Amino acid sequence: MNKQPGMAAFKFAEGSTSVAHQLRAELLRAIISLELKPGTRISEVEVAERYGVSRQPVREAVIALAQTGLVRTMPQRGTAVVPISVSQMLDARFVREAIEVAVARQAARSMLPQVRMQLDAIIAQQEIAVAASDRDTFFRYDEAFHAALCEGIGSATSWDSIRNVKVHMDRVCSLTLKDAESMRPLVAEHRTILAAIDAHDEAAAAVGMSRHLHGILTSLPRLEAEHPDLFQ
Repeated sequence: MNKQPGMAAFKFAEGSTSVAHQLRAELLRAIISLELKPGTRISEVEVAERYGVSRQPVREAVIALAQTGLVRTMPQRGTAVVPISVSQMLDARFVREAIEVAVARQAARSMLPQVRMQLDAIIAQQEIAVAASDRDTFFRYDEAFHAALCEGIGSATSWDSIRNVKVHMDRVCSLTLKDAESMRPLVAEHRTILAAIDAHDEAAAAVGMSRHLHGILTSLPRLEAEHPDLFQ
């Protein structure tokens, strides 16, 4: 069986989630982590063979990924992972900041108590991931932190909007998260945001979130210079 470059072992989870949805999530993870680098071709036949499924759910997963703009299908050339677009990343960061700063302000006014307790547990898991230099786990709980903030103010729509645009930031974030030292400051920033929320300080929560999301801009010129093959 052929092996799609960069794709790790993967088992389908039992439950109601469709095979296509799970394949999309796995392909998305591989693209964001840069296991599937820009230019890598995604063969429906090879993916189907690797995971022991028909081509239909693979096709559905690829179509869903194409809607995010992370892959592109060209006639006679197949589907490939697109390079990182700086303009798309900057646009995504702008939209994300607009939403998440508003979320942080609202959380400082009012947050569901049960979600506030979950946030402590999420940060604890992030710290465990930092100690183990486990980037994938750290990234998963980073997403969980931001999703929980939206849940805490009762706005699932906010997280849906963030999730749809943040994929264009995530590959750049993967380049910055190399080891424990690069992850640790982000945990501290999360704690700063939470402290402002606990103090019901809307302005401090907004500033904390804005600074948190601005960090990627500082690293961008260096990352472009170090990884010209990854950028458009």
